[in-house]
Amino acid sequence: MKRYSALAALILSLTFPGLVQTQEPQSAPSQDVQRPSATTNNSDVDNQGIRNYLLGPGDTLDVRVFGQSDLNAVVEVDSDGNISSLPFLDAPIYAKCRTDKDIQKDIIKAYGKYIKNPQVSVRIAERKSRQPATVFGAVRQPARVQMQRKVRLNELMVVSGGFTDRASGTIQIFHTEPLMCPQPGEEALAQPINDSKAPFEIVKISELRSGKGQANPVVRPGDIVLVTEAEPIYITGSVIAPQGIFLRDQLTLSRALAMVGGPKKEAKLTDVRVFRQKPGATDQEMIRIDYAAIKKNQKPDFFLQAFDIIEVPEAGMFSPGRLGKTLVGAVSGSLGGMFTNGGSQIASRVIY
Repeated sequence: MKRYSALAALILSLTFPGLVQTQEPQSAPSQDVQRPSATTNNSDVDNQGIRNYLLGPGDTLDVRVFGQSDLNAVVEVDSDGNISSLPFLDAPIYAKCRTDKDIQKDIIKAYGKYIKNPQVSVRIAERKSRQPATVFGAVRQPARVQMQRKVRLNELMVVSGGFTDRASGTIQIFHTEPLMCPQPGEEALAQPINDSKAPFEIVKISELRSGKGQANPVVRPGDIVLVTEAEPIYITGSVIAPQGIFLRDQLTLSRALAMVGGPKKEAKLTDVRVFRQKPGATDQEMIRIDYAAIKKNQKPDFFLQAFDIIEVPEAGMFSPGRLGKTLVGAVSGSLGGMFTNGGSQIASRVIY
């Protein structure tokens, strides 16, 4: 069951060295979702209203029999899913995927063979059968979240503080543990996970935000949820604010230029150049794009890739787009020189 614990720890230690330790909650988590901290205890979990928790290996029960202190015991569900250490009971009681109320009825029946009308209380002392889900990447508060019930992806994102500006637009969910107590229709999720490769699914943030059901799956205990970080692209040349920006999902040239303030008036929009790294090579290819045609809806927009360098060149001094400005500048410069060099003579003639 813990076959992927080492894998999860390695991934987290390389990406966020401090994350493998218990995370302190920055704000109150939503109901039934507990982030481990120094103040989290089992009574806090019990007070959250969890009534249908299904037991699993590692969970601990506090069993008390009224008037029979020698029968009181704290017992653990073993790896086979049984409780086999209750005093004076030879036959184990099966506990996996059952509630504490179900176990209570079986214990009353078992002790009823020796005691008349036994009064038995059963309380879950520790919930340790479910591995926490881990959220990291482009989120504001990387966290390990205890899974006491079914938790959907959007709730997990709220617990982790939401996305940062570096979120690329996709979320990867790696499944490291089989589903312990599958419901009808979920039997396939309970199959052992291949040792060589953990299954995963990809969710688009845009679809999650729009409320699509398939984009908001149930996150399972032990899952590793990675909000992928965007790769950079660089915009240079005749734009308002040349800079690097992060590549979002399906980012086009038009949107990228708008993010840096747009092209300047003197930009040569018919010959925008994109320098792109060739796969498996050290050199780049240059792609020429007629952005003026894209603006006029004469050509489709151009989709960008990670590490693209966009260069918007300036038009020539006597190009149609700059000819008027060039002539105005030349005339202004000539008149300015006239008044600077011979201004006193002209002024004297006007005054006198």
